Amino acid sequence: MPHTTPASAIGVPRLLRAELRWIFRRPRTLAVLGLLAALPAVIGIGLTFVDGPPSGAGDGPNNGGDSLLIAAAGNALVLPIAALTMGLGLLLPLAAAMSSADALAGESSHGTLRSWLLAPVSRGRLLVVKALGVGVVVLVATTSMAVVGVVTGLLLNGTDAVFTLSGTTPGFGAVLGKIAIAVLWVTLQVWAIAAVALAISACTEHPMLVVASVLGGVIISSVLQVLDSLSWLHPFLLNSSWEALADVLRDPVPASGLLEGAFRAGCYVAIGLSLAYARMITKDG
Repeated sequence: MPHTTPASAIGVPRLLRAELRWIFRRPRTLAVLGLLAALPAVIGIGLTFVDGPPSGAGDGPNNGGDSLLIAAAGNALVLPIAALTMGLGLLLPLAAAMSSADALAGESSHGTLRSWLLAPVSRGRLLVVKALGVGVVVLVATTSMAVVGVVTGLLLNGTDAVFTLSGTTPGFGAVLGKIAIAVLWVTLQVWAIAAVALAISACTEHPMLVVASVLGGVIISSVLQVLDSLSWLHPFLLNSSWEALADVLRDPVPASGLLEGAFRAGCYVAIGLSLAYARMITKDG
């Protein structure tokens, strides 16, 4: 009798390749990635040829993003960071929520999730593949935004308009290093949102419920962040460190805010995936 490898022994890389092929064949995934990639170009063109930086920048709860927009008007290094900061406020969480909703709730509603479980593939391995697939989508989104932002900034402002908020002029390698740090940091923040979305997605068969819940949570967190009376709650909010992204534009880079934000996001990832796993192992079919 020929030896056969049990389906449960299929490696995660093979499963992940199949998952990524499925993800990047979805038209809505490609549409969202395209819109996110276009955001830095729209911002750069708007700042250069339309009205310039927003008037009254520096007032209100989003003064960090407005300040970056002011600097991005003539600085090719700031534009990709400003675009990532703006995307982090709503658009990147939306992309993460949509991808997480498709990963579990969407497949469950269409009956395709059952085929994964009948393979059989262990539920823990299934969750790992889904989480990594969503993480790849987030990484592609942030990387494309950064690349388009750098190219747009250089085309509009020239290679001479590359300097940090500290007034120094970094070399090209240092610029790429700062952009890479920003991309990885933002990817971790958005992946933390995706982990929570996966936990919700594991509990429902309605993808829109996942998207609505995540976007509602992001908006509520933004409101809570500006209420001084709830300052005791701020350390537990994921968006508490998002303004620290601008620190990568300084020379030297202050690490405290970035490390704190990375640690908080890591906690969200661990909690979200743990809740998703707890639901997966108790879910029938």
